[in-house]
Amino acid sequence: MALHGQIVLGIDTHKHTHVGVILDGLGRVSGALQFPATEAGAQRLLAWNQENGGAMIAGVEGTGSYGYPLTRALQLAGVTVLEVNRPDRANRRRRGKNDTVDAEAAARAVLSGQANAVPKDREGAVDALRALTMTRNSAVKATTQASNQIKALLVGSPERLRQQLTVKSLLQLATRCAELDPCSGMHTALRSLGRRWLLLRAEIVELDTQIRALVRDTIPTLVARPGIGIHSAAQLLITAGGNPTRLHSDAAFAALCGASPVQASSGQRQRHRLNRGGDRAANNALWAIANNRLIHDPATRAFAAKRRAQGDSRNEILRILKRYIARETFNLIISSLRPLVALAAAC
Repeated sequence: MALHGQIVLGIDTHKHTHVGVILDGLGRVSGALQFPATEAGAQRLLAWNQENGGAMIAGVEGTGSYGYPLTRALQLAGVTVLEVNRPDRANRRRRGKNDTVDAEAAARAVLSGQANAVPKDREGAVDALRALTMTRNSAVKATTQASNQIKALLVGSPERLRQQLTVKSLLQLATRCAELDPCSGMHTALRSLGRRWLLLRAEIVELDTQIRALVRDTIPTLVARPGIGIHSAAQLLITAGGNPTRLHSDAAFAALCGASPVQASSGQRQRHRLNRGGDRAANNALWAIANNRLIHDPATRAFAAKRRAQGDSRNEILRILKRYIARETFNLIISSLRPLVALAAAC
């Protein structure tokens, strides 16, 4: 994108207020504005932008959190928005930090070409999946905590109570705890934890039903592939976003998921290692798919045997499989969501 001579807008976003800075065609600061993080504040920014030359490109920090509503307002006004990472810490130590300095840094990141990522769109089914998945994950965490607390309480409980609650599954344990008579503090605590576990389990089942329906309605071809479960598919859709066409290739999606190969060569040894960056939830989804295929898919097992014969370790095989699965799933997501993106743009 050629930006020479263009006016550029940079915005530092926060919960209650945002700060915008405009750079003129020569890269000089021509104005700064602090405005509230509301719809009225967004309209004030747009009016101020027009008064100062009308920048058609903006760099915004936090496009996925505090800056998301503002990003949508700018895009609807025809302004191209690019996502900006937080300023370099070394520069902050040298120059200090305030909101105006951060907004100027955002504008200069766009001007220099360092900021070139299109913000993720969270509208429609992808936004619903994000909310449902986040809620489900917190419920699963709470059930684990409740079951651990039940087991910890049973360690020091009377032998008769322990024998009464000796069962084979967590569901049976929680059910028996929920049925206890609150005749003592121990019984009351176990009864409360058992009821909590059962309520959380019912909540997880309900959320799973909605997630399954959304995934199958949005991209049924993804869950039809071997080893790809509902939750892995949902996480990959969330990572890709409602506008996956912003990613120029499957290599970009693999890097976003932390599945792109990283050079680890030295001397005569030429090799790659696992990527420790990217979206770790998406990386975990790719690992779950790869591990499932290593166990159940004959073609994957044959490939792994071949690579082991060549001297590759399990981690190296998983790295290769995750990169392959990233390519496979990205193409499926693009082919399914591109018509929906085009339809939304036409409307």
